Amino acid sequence: MTACVLLALLAAYLAGFLYYVSRVPVRTPRAARADGIVALTGGGDRLSAATVLLERGLGRRLLITGVHATTTKDALKRISHGGHRFDCCVDLGFQAENTQGNARETATWAREHNYKSLVLVTASYHMPRSLAEFGAQMPGIRLVPYPVAPPHFNLRGWWHDPLAFSVLQWEYLKYVGSLARLAIFKPHVIADPPTRDSQRRAV
Repeated sequence: MTACVLLALLAAYLAGFLYYVSRVPVRTPRAARADGIVALTGGGDRLSAATVLLERGLGRRLLITGVHATTTKDALKRISHGGHRFDCCVDLGFQAENTQGNARETATWAREHNYKSLVLVTASYHMPRSLAEFGAQMPGIRLVPYPVAPPHFNLRGWWHDPLAFSVLQWEYLKYVGSLARLAIFKPHVIADPPTRDSQRRAV
């Protein structure tokens, strides 16, 4: 009986893992347009990709969320090879310490700017969990995924790449944890502030 239970659990784990891997984007899309752009820290390739989108005018502003307290905007501009729009149209978020915090920080930023759509820039293997967390915090905002393939990361041949295999396994466990938490504990979504038109109708 114990062996059957262990085999069933192993089969469920493998099936879930393969499903997760099938949801990990393999290619970076050519272009993505939305009201705003958000980049999650964790690699210079993410910041560079988000900065390129901003410089091309594919979003009004860019939020870099999860920035370390000692990191400056000038340093991030050098890392991401920012152009003239980086100085005027990039905001830094210092509060987030994990993906859940990134989603909360971004939700506040999006409400402040009244954005209804966001380009979400993060690593390809991180995209499924990010979409789950951001979607829970911002159910009324359209999320446009812009996955970035990390360098030296063989996603297509993950089963014979020790680095890719270990990263995907660890990220899958965190993805399952996020789904379970979101299913049990619904996030508190702050309502958008009333517009002038709605205030007039209320009067």
